[in-house]
Amino acid sequence: MQRKELWVEIDQKNKKDLIVDCLELGVDTILTDDIELAKTIGNIRIANYNDGDIVIVGRGSEGDGTKPLPKDLSDSMDLKKIEDIKKKDKIIAYYICILNKEYEERAVELGRLCDYLIVIGRDWKIVPTENIITGLQNAKTKIIMGVETVEDAKVAFETMEKGVDGVLLSLKDKTDRNMIKSVSDLRERSFSIKLEPVKVVKVSKVGMGDRVCIDTCSIMNEGEGMLIGSFSSGFFLVQAEVNESEYVSSRPFRVNAGAIHSYVMNGERTNYLSELKGGDEVLIVSSNGSIKKAVIGRVKIEKRPLILISAEKDGNGKIEVILQNAETVNLVKSDGKPISVSQIKEEDEVLAYLTKKGRHFGSEIEEFIIER
Repeated sequence: MQRKELWVEIDQKNKKDLIVDCLELGVDTILTDDIELAKTIGNIRIANYNDGDIVIVGRGSEGDGTKPLPKDLSDSMDLKKIEDIKKKDKIIAYYICILNKEYEERAVELGRLCDYLIVIGRDWKIVPTENIITGLQNAKTKIIMGVETVEDAKVAFETMEKGVDGVLLSLKDKTDRNMIKSVSDLRERSFSIKLEPVKVVKVSKVGMGDRVCIDTCSIMNEGEGMLIGSFSSGFFLVQAEVNESEYVSSRPFRVNAGAIHSYVMNGERTNYLSELKGGDEVLIVSSNGSIKKAVIGRVKIEKRPLILISAEKDGNGKIEVILQNAETVNLVKSDGKPISVSQIKEEDEVLAYLTKKGRHFGSEIEEFIIER
C-alpha cells in the first residue's frame, strides 16, 4: 500500500518553469544539476551527482553502459563511491543502465547497499524489472524505473502487481507539463487497497471519552474518508463529514475519526490518533479502494459521547472501532453510501480493511498478538 514516488529529470534550458511545474504537480524528487535554482524556487527534494538531498552514483561511470563492468565487485569504482558517501550519512541512489544479464546482476549487488536503485533500459525501454524486484525483495532498497512515456510508467507501476517503488520521468527535449501531470495522475490511480464488507455483530454506547477530528487541507467526497480501528487486524472506513444535515453544515475536509487511542492507517504504517498534528500527511481512502495523500490542517480533541462498533468477516476474528455517537459520523456500505453510527445495527455490512499481521511502533510484524 506504499505510495509510488515520482521523480523528474530536468536538464532543459527552461529549468525554472519545469521546476515550478514539478512543485505544483506533487513531484517527489527532481534530478537536476542546478541545486541553487531549485532551492530558490521552492522546497522540493533534489537528487544530484555531487550533492543534494540524494546523491547519485553510477551514471557517467560504470553504470551508464559506456564502460565495461569490472569482473570483481571489489574493483568497482561505484562501490568505492557508495562506501565513501555512506560514511557521510547521505541518502544514496545507484543509477545503472541495464544492457544485459551482467548489468542486471550488478544492479542487484550494488542496489542492496543503497537507499534507491535507478534502473534504465537501453534507449529507455522496459528493463527486466521482475528479476530486479525479486533480487531485492528482502532489501530496503526502493526501485525507481526510468521512463519516457505515460505508457511505460503504467507498465512500471503494475509490474508483478507490487510494481516498482517509483519512476524517473526523463523529459529530454520535451517541455510538456501535461506529461508530468499524466504520470502523476497515473501514480495516484495505481495506489489502491482491497476493502471488504464486514458484518456488524455488536453496537453499544460506552460513555464519554476524548475523540479526535482530523481537519485536512483537501476536500473529500461521498464514500471517502480514513481507515480507523481499535485493533491492528482491521480498520473501518470512516467517511468524511460530506453530507448535509438539519443540525450542521457539511465539512468535507473533516473526518470525525473517533477515540483518541485508535489507529489510523497511513500507508505501510499506522499512527495513533493522539500522535497526529497539523502538517502531517494522512491517507484518504475511497470506497473503491483508491487512495491519495492529504495534509492535516489541524487536529481537534474534545470530550464527547462514544459508541463501540464490533464486526467480523465470515466469523474470522473480530474488529472494533470506537466513534463519537453522533448522526454526522458515518461508516460506508458496500455500495459506497454512508450509514450513520446513530442508525447502524447488528447484521448491517460496512467496508473495512483487514490485515493478518500485528504491529510494533506502527509497522507490521510477524508476531503472536492478542487484541481485545
